[in-house]
Amino acid sequence: MTEPQDTDSEQEPDATPLLAPREGVPELATSRSEIARAAELLDSGTGPFAVDAERASGFRYSNRAYLVQIRRAGAGTVLIDPVNHGADPVATLAPVAEVLGTDEWVLHAADQDLPCLAEIGMRPPALYDTELAGRLAGFDKVNLAAMVERLLHLHLTKGHGAADWSKRPLPPEWLNYAALDVEVLVDLRNAIAAVLDEQHKSDWAAEEFEHLRKYEASPTRRDRWRRTSGIHKVRDPRALAAVRELWITRDHIAQRRDIAPGRILPDSAIINAATTDPDTVEKLTALPIFGGSRQRRSAQVWLDALARARATSEPPDPHESSNGPPPASRWSRRKPEAAARLVAVRARLSELSQQLRVPSENLLTPEVVRRLCWDWQPPENPEDTAAVIDAFLRDAQARPWQRHLVVPALAEALTATP
Repeated sequence: MTEPQDTDSEQEPDATPLLAPREGVPELATSRSEIARAAELLDSGTGPFAVDAERASGFRYSNRAYLVQIRRAGAGTVLIDPVNHGADPVATLAPVAEVLGTDEWVLHAADQDLPCLAEIGMRPPALYDTELAGRLAGFDKVNLAAMVERLLHLHLTKGHGAADWSKRPLPPEWLNYAALDVEVLVDLRNAIAAVLDEQHKSDWAAEEFEHLRKYEASPTRRDRWRRTSGIHKVRDPRALAAVRELWITRDHIAQRRDIAPGRILPDSAIINAATTDPDTVEKLTALPIFGGSRQRRSAQVWLDALARARATSEPPDPHESSNGPPPASRWSRRKPEAAARLVAVRARLSELSQQLRVPSENLLTPEVVRRLCWDWQPPENPEDTAAVIDAFLRDAQARPWQRHLVVPALAEALTATP
């Protein structure tokens, strides 16, 4: 494969501002009849569908879609409200889902939107992810605005992506922003596809897109509380038990009220309460955050959680990892041979990443790298090393293009490591 040319330093023409959709902002389809008409309009068009969804991350507990934007050549753009359709929104949105099942979807960062779209019955028959394509092409910046500016010389004004899209009615400027997100997505797909074709990476991209299209997330882990921000400061088992109880209590409240957990109680407050362990309302409300009027009303709820932590007969193990191997920072003490393997493998993957201009994490996910290095057992016959690595990566769902590229490098690194 010829090495791709670095175009980052090339002089690009000034970008043209893209301020409004070319046909104007479409009316929001909210009723059954409006959604059915939107489906008919999309069916009258041709070619792939540009698809996007807006959620209310940071505001709501759920990851549901609160707005769906779709654009197709010959049909224009439709904006669909997927909420407030009773107990069965899937049935209401079925006409649109049926039309969407007839051609490829083009999304940017598809892994973020596919789950919430699947919840409302929308699943792609084929997929093209422009963000993932940008990563494979070696672009330093792969957000939508940066890629549109680089490849199409258009300037997208951002500003409402982190808004509370569960708000109703949706402001006109938000709908304008949402419509622009799919305005040139198919054009972007064609432009980045040409880049990948020039770099001889189109087959890699096709494997990635199909893997992403079929991917199903693992069941939610029971120990999500271990991902509380700042938990690395907590080493005492009893304090960890307090983090766990406060986190679980917060999660139940957030789920019941459909509010983002951080808006119920910040992680910093959980860590603070767990390490100071107040046992009265006065002591609890003397802490930052808990002294506010809203938290004062819930003081007994948090005190009860702390009491359950004190009473537990099985506090968590501070050295237990939330998933798979422990953090790599502990390997040198617990398993130094694994630490040496990890250093060697990471160095070899970094070399390969620079050579191919593909991020290391797209060559092989960090989690798979850690598991391989932690669990590695050299085969009796060193000539079997590559085959053993390939089987491990296949079980880990690494794609054929990844295995073809990384297995020789990993075999070299692991064989050379004492």
